[in-house]
Amino acid sequence: MNARHLTMQSPLGLLAIAAVDEGLTCINMGVEEVDEAWGPEEPTPVLEAAVDQMEAYFAGDLKEFDLPLAAAGTPFQRRVWAELVKIPYGETCSYLDVAQRLGDPKAVRAVGLANGRNPIAIVVPCHRVIGANGKLTGYAGGLWRKERLLSLERGEPALFA
Repeated sequence: MNARHLTMQSPLGLLAIAAVDEGLTCINMGVEEVDEAWGPEEPTPVLEAAVDQMEAYFAGDLKEFDLPLAAAGTPFQRRVWAELVKIPYGETCSYLDVAQRLGDPKAVRAVGLANGRNPIAIVVPCHRVIGANGKLTGYAGGLWRKERLLSLERGEPALFA
């Protein structure tokens, strides 16, 4: 696996985007330094496409990412992440909703754990999953980032700046 990464400034702070030849492996928000396991900072077609699409997303011009994904995870995590990408732009659902879509309404906690371990934030929109009571719940990038992403998707870009 030829891991490479790029960094980019965003309204959420510095983003580090990592990929292998097969696709994106990780997006970290608010990073200060990138782990050497991410490989050298070197553009690849996947990384350049990711940066272009992230810029369009933050500008409010992109509603659906079209990038190859290659995140490492358990089979269950990958099933959860595959469900997350089906949540439409600007919409939210609960952890229970995701568990029910997977055919196991008792898996709410497992869905929450898989959601929290999503390594490709934003592109795999774990920020669109909220508590059953409609409140924002945990977000690895910080609740303020989750709130800003949801504001952007609601068409409130002024709140995003």
